[in-house]
Amino acid sequence: MKAATVSELKKDLKQCSQEELLELCLNLAKFKKENKELLTYLLYESSDEDQFIVNVKEETEILFSEINTSSYYLMKKTVRKIQRTVKKYIRYSKKKETEVELMIHFCAQMKKLRPAIGNNLVLQNIFLRQKAAIEKTISSLHEDLQYDYLREIEEL
Repeated sequence: MKAATVSELKKDLKQCSQEELLELCLNLAKFKKENKELLTYLLYESSDEDQFIVNVKEETEILFSEINTSSYYLMKKTVRKIQRTVKKYIRYSKKKETEVELMIHFCAQMKKLRPAIGNNLVLQNIFLRQKAAIEKTISSLHEDLQYDYLREIEEL
């Protein structure tokens, strides 16, 4: 089965009634957990972005506290899983400020890991790539925000 393009879907969705749209949304939510999470964000959390950021930061801290530090291999796998989770939440928001704040928090949590990430090349590279991505995103923000966020990155 070939998937329709976004423009085709948009055109057809415009022709649907409100009840049909509701049914389609509910079917999407039942089909995949990520769809349900996105709908939850759009309906309940998008109106209060600051609280959303706080919630994601708390979840990130919990995930980092549960990392198995017995080997660097297990640490690397878990850090990548946490990174995927944070990026998923960033995709929900689509706001650059949210992206920068969450990724700075992610990097700060990585720095707190013990044993230190400096002893493992893979973890160091994850950290450095993330830091470079943050700097790239910051360059697209307003100058005042750039200054504030660049100061936070220097502390890392």
